[in-house]
Amino acid sequence: MYSLKLTKNYVPLLSQRETEKAIKLVKDGFQQVFSKALGLERISAPVMVRAGSGLNDDLNGIERPVRFDVPQAGFEVEIVHSLAKWKRMALREYGFKSGEGLYADMNAIRRDDSLDNLHSVYVDQWDWEKVIEREERTCEFLKNTVRKIAKAIAETKEQINALYTALEEKLCSDVVFITSEELLRKYPNKTAKEREYEITKEHRTVFVQNIGGKLSDGTRHDGRAPDYDDWKLNGDLLFWHSSLGEPLEISSMGIRVDAQSLLGQLKEANALSRLEYEYHKGIMSGTLPFTIGGGIGQSRLCMLMLEKLHIGEVQVSVWPEQMLRECKAAGVPLL
Repeated sequence: MYSLKLTKNYVPLLSQRETEKAIKLVKDGFQQVFSKALGLERISAPVMVRAGSGLNDDLNGIERPVRFDVPQAGFEVEIVHSLAKWKRMALREYGFKSGEGLYADMNAIRRDDSLDNLHSVYVDQWDWEKVIEREERTCEFLKNTVRKIAKAIAETKEQINALYTALEEKLCSDVVFITSEELLRKYPNKTAKEREYEITKEHRTVFVQNIGGKLSDGTRHDGRAPDYDDWKLNGDLLFWHSSLGEPLEISSMGIRVDAQSLLGQLKEANALSRLEYEYHKGIMSGTLPFTIGGGIGQSRLCMLMLEKLHIGEVQVSVWPEQMLRECKAAGVPLL
């Protein structure tokens, strides 16, 4: 079953043709501001990786990758879920030094994602990764990076509003930081998503830290694969999305695992068998660089910038027939 939220009196502020033009302006404009702020250069990235290589993003560990055989190559491949692991290896292979980084257009298929206003089986995001020093594996370094990204998003929104005067929403670039454990203590009787709703509604722009490990009540704020983010040095960047009346997660990011945190998180996830993969061996041996990285949703950013109610207004995907009918009747034009 899908989930759909429709609000009364929703009217798109831009026509479909205006929206298509604005999507390009958002993406082009943000890339320029974002890459300059973090010192990143664009590189080409794979749509698929070899099955069994250990390079695909395992997400929560239950999602099934789209897999198919390549007869002339003699093996199977998987459509990527994200480039979380591939990027770190690319930094080494391409010779990136400390303080240098990359970003890439990532196009994925997540067949098991829920279908709703914010989720599609088609995922497009900017995957980015940057080489850092061991001494920079700190909470303060993470926070400073988050602030740069939030500022780049707010600046891009100002540029788009100036071009399309029908758009009036302003974004807050001042980020409130809170750990998942602090959030649990603040709202002990609410679910993780309800806690995110309350904190983001209050503060507008929030970074929820420390996602993946168990909280004091034995639950997890959200799932995270154990082998890319350090669960003590990561988080999600949320903006309040007024059109939808909900928090919008724009970026999941973090300082990546070192040998110690990788081993501990693999033990907790009962996934020590992954140490046989090249990527994991590179971390344990120290031949892969220390990095920080994440993903920034392209369609979600366009939703936020163009004040859209449904992600299908800014990307072409597939939707249940009933959802298409309901959106059409409510005046929500899906591409």
